Amino acid sequence: MTTALPELADGVFYYESLGGGRFRSTIHAQGAWNPHEQHMAPASGILADALMRHDPRNDVRLARISYEILGLIPGGEFQITTSTLRPGRTIELIQAELSAGGRTAIRAAAWRMITSDTSAVAAVEDEPMPAPDECKPWDGASVWPGGFIRSLEMRIAEGHRPGSGRVWIRTSHPLTDKADSTDLARLMGLVDTANGIAARVPPGKDSYIFPNVDLQIHMYRAPSGEWLGLDNKVSFGADGIGLTSTVLHDIDGPFGRAEQILTLRKS
Repeated sequence: MTTALPELADGVFYYESLGGGRFRSTIHAQGAWNPHEQHMAPASGILADALMRHDPRNDVRLARISYEILGLIPGGEFQITTSTLRPGRTIELIQAELSAGGRTAIRAAAWRMITSDTSAVAAVEDEPMPAPDECKPWDGASVWPGGFIRSLEMRIAEGHRPGSGRVWIRTSHPLTDKADSTDLARLMGLVDTANGIAARVPPGKDSYIFPNVDLQIHMYRAPSGEWLGLDNKVSFGADGIGLTSTVLHDIDGPFGRAEQILTLRKS
């Protein structure tokens, strides 16, 4: 049985805004594992965008976003709802859910924390990675199918190998047809690609599939700009579970980390 392809929006962006928290995906949001689903990366971005817009405050920022992937993310039309789980003056927990066809596909919970001047003690232990102009162009679409991967510009650093790699990613496509998302939301819409930039084994037929069931992002600094740098390592356990661990960078240097737990299966 073949799943029917969804009705998609048309445009050079990832999502058409339909109003009232409703959106429709374009071909550019198409996933790599199945043609009828969305890729987790742009879906993460539109959820981050919704979190940024939820009861906005100038004195706080998103410090951690925890995405739980509850099943296949259908392409086409969907709804995003936001709520406050734990209000607070200095720390609060907010949530965004992406639902389609009466089912929640992704639940994202974010800690929003008050900011203050701690520049006197600011320090980072994560190592910088070579700048984009020091890296070579890389065609991710030669490894992965799907409209989302085709929408990206990628540059790869020396030393790349299966299980470990450093890649810069950017896109000229805005998250929505309104093109009014923050840098943070747009960069969050690229992070999930970390699970595919240095695959330990070729994905697909007669090999293995290794989709992630979550995405955890921690940010000690607010990112900016159009380039996202991924310095990652992939580990496969012996019992069908793996982990992709990534240091996240913008042009100014490292700003946080991402973790993705994987379900590893023979294809």
